[in-house]
Amino acid sequence: MLTFAKIITIEHLLLMDIKAIRQPIKQEMLLFQQAFSEALKTDNPLLASIHEFLLERTGKLLRPTITLLSAKLCGVVNEKTINSALSLELLHNASLMHDDVVDETLERRGKPSINARWNNKAAVLSGDYMLSNSLLYATKTESLKILDCISNIGVLLADGELLQLANTQKSGMSEDDYFNVIRKKTAALFAASAKVGAISVDASKTQIEAMYDYGENLGICFQLKDDIFDYYEDIKIGKPTQNDIREGKVTLPLIYALRNTEGAKKIEISNWINYNDFSTENIKTIIRFAHENGGIEYAEKQMEIYKNRAIEAIGGFADNDVKKSLIICAEFAAARDI
Repeated sequence: MLTFAKIITIEHLLLMDIKAIRQPIKQEMLLFQQAFSEALKTDNPLLASIHEFLLERTGKLLRPTITLLSAKLCGVVNEKTINSALSLELLHNASLMHDDVVDETLERRGKPSINARWNNKAAVLSGDYMLSNSLLYATKTESLKILDCISNIGVLLADGELLQLANTQKSGMSEDDYFNVIRKKTAALFAASAKVGAISVDASKTQIEAMYDYGENLGICFQLKDDIFDYYEDIKIGKPTQNDIREGKVTLPLIYALRNTEGAKKIEISNWINYNDFSTENIKTIIRFAHENGGIEYAEKQMEIYKNRAIEAIGGFADNDVKKSLIICAEFAAARDI
């Protein structure tokens, strides 16, 4: 039997973009974007410059898109939905500012990072400002459930970053450790985005749980795709590739390749990782090793599994344009080249 998910053809995949995903929430997205610009207004000249710079390089806004789609799938988008989406997007941007300082990242989405354009102090303090603003918008929802969900995300993001830091330069990092990190670092925010959308329209417990499952699996799929990107040299993803390797972060393609091979090359690469020996030539060798020993293929298979789990999570909802957009969103996360 032809399921609703099967309507996503190869032609759809080639044509799909974020605008197509947002079609059912076109008006709601305009309201969000207006509110986001308003949330960044300030009479502080330095902050105003940083916020203007941030708005000029705003990315796909995938997380608020998920919040709005989740709310519309379960009910009618309202002010509580918009404030929830604002809170999570502000939190997301705050975490990116802090991450760029920690990782010494000088470029994001093809433009200088905040810390590169200004300095680390400005990036950290503006990130703190944005984090506080995030909590302010969470309280505006007047929902303890939403506030609890968003507050918990802050804990999980920091926990995930610290877990990743503890596992940096460890060639023996396990697959379980890897998935634990990305559940906290990436998937938790996607899961919260879907969950608060459902909560904001008073969805049932079953619907809220389904949306949470959708978001978590989508987030894992999204991160797996990003980690696969890091093993290519010429990808138009808006940020430098091979950064994770250079920083000693061992992700799934390399975890699999190391686990399933033996011999001198495995020992050599393990030593490079453990002793932070990441020359340009060594990085090229690591990339070849991951490709030649099935790491990329394995990561792609796992990505497909989580993409399908995301789609299956919303199988109980009625078939409509909003559900179709959520399915396309999952397909987009796996098929994107940006």
